[in-house]
Amino acid sequence: MHPAERLLRRASFATSAKNLSQCPPDSGREVAFAGRSNAGKSSAINRLTDQKTLARTSKTPGRTQLLNFFTLDEERRLVDLPGYGYAKVNKGMREQWQRDLDDYLAGRQSLCGLVLLMDIRHPLKDFDQMLISWAAEARMPLHIMLTKADKLGHGAAKTTLLKTRQALKSHPGEISVQLFSAPQGAGLEEAWDRMAQWLQIEPPESDDQQVTAE
Repeated sequence: MHPAERLLRRASFATSAKNLSQCPPDSGREVAFAGRSNAGKSSAINRLTDQKTLARTSKTPGRTQLLNFFTLDEERRLVDLPGYGYAKVNKGMREQWQRDLDDYLAGRQSLCGLVLLMDIRHPLKDFDQMLISWAAEARMPLHIMLTKADKLGHGAAKTTLLKTRQALKSHPGEISVQLFSAPQGAGLEEAWDRMAQWLQIEPPESDDQQVTAE
């Protein structure tokens, strides 16, 4: 079992926060997941943690309006950020969400990486570009998961992947892009590798790793 998978399977809901002041103590390491409200973010989190209902999924996009924290261990967390895009809310609430998200991204010291989920059929929309620009300015490591890759043929999915990477070629910070399908489990290993790097998850020692000098 991948060391990141082993840890992520232990994820449990900790708390929800409306703004930065309500977040858990700012210590340890945490990885945040962001995406438009139709990008399949909750499905991806549930697949990565092998839990069907950890992150709420809904047929009505935009239902998650809070920052939701999930504990992995005493020093590590995942954060499900509010989804944006097709949420049927008034302009005032939408602008408040934006301010709360900006405050979290700018003020959270324990944030060590941002996962941006984009529907492979509709990549690099305005909200995506906003987060990509913020990550560039903040030098925040960014990992993009092109979700719902199963909705396209293999060739079309690969083409979109290459085009997205090319469009982000000038990004000044650490950035990576991958294909992902929650129903098929495609891309899990690559995503777990990134989680292990950011959360500093060390593989467990095993007998075959211990070499005795003769």
